Amino acid sequence: MNFLAHSFLSFSDEQIVGQFLQDFIKNKERFSFPVGIQKGITMHREIDTFTDAHPEIHRAKTIFSPLVRLYAGAFVDVAFDHFLALSMPESVLWEHSQRVYTALRNHENFLPEKLLRMLDYMEKDNWLFHYREDKGIEFSMRNVLNRAQYLEKDVQVFAVFLENKPTLQSHFNLFFPKLLKHAIKLNEDFRRI
Repeated sequence: MNFLAHSFLSFSDEQIVGQFLQDFIKNKERFSFPVGIQKGITMHREIDTFTDAHPEIHRAKTIFSPLVRLYAGAFVDVAFDHFLALSMPESVLWEHSQRVYTALRNHENFLPEKLLRMLDYMEKDNWLFHYREDKGIEFSMRNVLNRAQYLEKDVQVFAVFLENKPTLQSHFNLFFPKLLKHAIKLNEDFRRI
């Protein structure tokens, strides 16, 4: 899952911070954070494990894999953030986006420099809110291409997304309620710890 889904599947501001931190820290660093942030890091890992093993994700990846091979999962993640954004009323998505930026800003002292730089751009251009628009997804997919070490930068992955949007939406509709249920159970387990 991508930024919107990970933040949406957080049940506290500290979990939001942990969900974002996961991709910016080394494994051994996770225990240096407050417990609430550690739970967010764990939640991120559990979400990724559940997602990577799910049959709907494997089916969705086949849409992108002929073009981008092993990077197909990253493009499915971005596509699914689009469908999640569309499933939310605009006002709810706006409020959620602002909550995420505020949570991250309120915990800046825990964020590495690279994440802080990304947050500046994310907040300035309101990435989370603009996932609901095709141009926001095109921008995100271009970012994935730019970061991908072994892909040509002009791969027409966004065109593939547009051509297969209904099929991808169907995969999202079958998958996301199960992921949400899984995340809710994880959070219940966290509260018992």
